[in-house]
Amino acid sequence: MTTQQIPVVVLAGFLGAGKTTLLNHLLRSARGTRIGVMVNDFGDIGIDAMTVAGQVGSTVSLGNGCLCCAVDAGELDEYLEVLTRPESRLDVIVIEASGLAEPQELVRMVLASENERIVYGGLVEVVDAAEFGATRQRHPGTDRHLAVADLVVVNKADRVSADELRSVRETVAELAGRAAVIEASHGRVDPELLFDRVVPDDEIEGQMSIEDILYGSDEADHAHASYETLSLTASTPLHPRRLMAFLDSRPEGLYRIKGFIDLGAADPANRYAVHAVGRFLRFYPEPWPAGEERLTQLVLIGSGIDAAGLRKELAACELDGTQDVLDESSMWGLLRYVPQTEEEPEETLF
Repeated sequence: MTTQQIPVVVLAGFLGAGKTTLLNHLLRSARGTRIGVMVNDFGDIGIDAMTVAGQVGSTVSLGNGCLCCAVDAGELDEYLEVLTRPESRLDVIVIEASGLAEPQELVRMVLASENERIVYGGLVEVVDAAEFGATRQRHPGTDRHLAVADLVVVNKADRVSADELRSVRETVAELAGRAAVIEASHGRVDPELLFDRVVPDDEIEGQMSIEDILYGSDEADHAHASYETLSLTASTPLHPRRLMAFLDSRPEGLYRIKGFIDLGAADPANRYAVHAVGRFLRFYPEPWPAGEERLTQLVLIGSGIDAAGLRKELAACELDGTQDVLDESSMWGLLRYVPQTEEEPEETLF
């Protein structure tokens, strides 16, 4: 990828679900990751004990490498332009949907943006486990919001019994279709589920940070929502048509896919960086680095994923030299998800 794009995550949920708590947790857990936040009101965002009056058009530095903008929906593109300026050096942007627009409309606006420095990072819908039934009665749009989510966080899991939590999760999973569903308490979702955390130069990966020490006892009481990470490697090139079938039929609970694809003779000059989140998919062809072994290397992130099954499915995508014949049509399905220089492909979800 010639230019590192900044993922834009849309965070949604009805009043009281806990999305602002989740957002504050992400900010506090940022460490070396520089986060840009777009909200309609600063009021409940913890800005290092500062009290800031929420005013549309305001921008505040959070002091930990993060920036916060108070905007309305009509200013989305304008503030994406501000936050993606090279001098901001942001790694991820989070848009809190409350008071701005319908989540699906915000997703459309992000996908339609002509800002080449961003890429869609998923729609995260937060629901209150204790009030889920009442919320569906008060807000008929709940089911519609869940149907378009890429990840659903069933928050306040500590406030309901195990049986009630199981019932809520089953209902949410049914309404959310192929979205990943995880449980959380106090909005504590591991940031690495949503985006790649940047490890500061002076921090050894895996060691305790100052934030871990300061908030250690709190975090111990309310562990991060669990998820799984699976690494897959293939030394044999993949058939592009079977690869797309693998991606099209990905299982429920698989939230993100990242890595590099080797397509062999279908495109011997390039490897393909893949970025998939929820229903969104993009491929980015780039020349193979000189001297690097040609491998397909993927990382799959989600909840309740079947590691053995996914390994078997990826193996089935490998080229069989005695039977497989590649022609120009073999790449057509994949190339629909490669950004064009002048015009983006119309269909960006899969």
